[in-house]
Amino acid sequence: MCLGIPGKVVEINDFVAKVDVGGSRKDASLILLDDVKEGDYVIVHAGFAIQKVDEKEALKTLELVDEIISGGRFL
Repeated sequence: MCLGIPGKVVEINDFVAKVDVGGSRKDASLILLDDVKEGDYVIVHAGFAIQKVDEKEALKTLELVDEIISGGRFL
């Protein structure tokens, strides 16, 4: 199973965004999305930004992921 994780776009060069995900920066292709700007939050899956999300929802999701990882609640 693969998860799409939200991250904040911190830099854009052509169709590649540098996305901050919990302090780690990863490259993500923007080829699937229109109108992404620095500061936007996107769901990153398999190296692609696949959906824009609002900041509140992105931060809530990241908090839950952190809680799962920190709390050892994997099935």
